[in-house]
Amino acid sequence: MDNILKLFLETQQREAMQLAAESDLLGLVVVDSQHYVATFRCRGLVRDARGQVREHDGFTLGIWLPESYLRVVNPAEILTWLEPSEVWHPNIRPPFVCLGKIAPGTPLVDLLHRCFELIGFENVGMREDDALNQPACAWARRNRERFPVDRRPIKRAAAEAAPC
Repeated sequence: MDNILKLFLETQQREAMQLAAESDLLGLVVVDSQHYVATFRCRGLVRDARGQVREHDGFTLGIWLPESYLRVVNPAEILTWLEPSEVWHPNIRPPFVCLGKIAPGTPLVDLLHRCFELIGFENVGMREDDALNQPACAWARRNRERFPVDRRPIKRAAAEAAPC
């Protein structure tokens, strides 16, 4: 691993752990300098065994920043959906997650924000010809009034300044 990548990865880890420390909705486990497991304790949607779409709290995905991450990105390799397998989103079909374009060197914090927005339906693709999950896409178009599912910010609000 070259020094530029090593420094980049150290910075990504530090900034991502800072975000997790400032969030009640994000848990982040560092597997190694290139691999992370992110758990979002926010509301999203799942489809249960009876076919009912309902809110769910708790979503986990894996993130990998490969050696080539500063030069080229294959979005299908960067993110891996882990759980729940019943997730209901046009841009998610386990184990695949589509955030759209990911530029080389996109900061890990940006990926975490984008995943959070995706899960909570702040970011949702509505084109069936471009969706990973076409039935969820058709359902989302018919149920736009339900979005976003979770309106909370990923970072908790800063404490009010104490009066002098």
